[in-house]
Amino acid sequence: MARVCELTGKRVLVGNNVSHAKNRTKRRFLPNLNKVSLISESLGRTFRLKVSAAALRTVDHKGGLDAFLANAKDAKLSPKARKIKQDIHSAASVEAEPN
Repeated sequence: MARVCELTGKRVLVGNNVSHAKNRTKRRFLPNLNKVSLISESLGRTFRLKVSAAALRTVDHKGGLDAFLANAKDAKLSPKARKIKQDIHSAASVEAEPN
């Protein structure tokens, strides 16, 4: 499985190790990914996602998974996160619909 955050699209970066003698060798900078269960209030379900620590802090700051996905761009989201966003949007439109 790829080392990519499902919410922000943060992925592996490449760079150089630079020694004291200025010798350069390739290295990889890995994102701090964690498998977490996030709860959607509107759907009443939990979703297991592979999320970076920075994205997890952002989700808490925004007020939960629903609020984060409402403002997130689809290009950065994984297909699984896009599906969750679509489900949340459709659930919100059904609740707002007058009877």
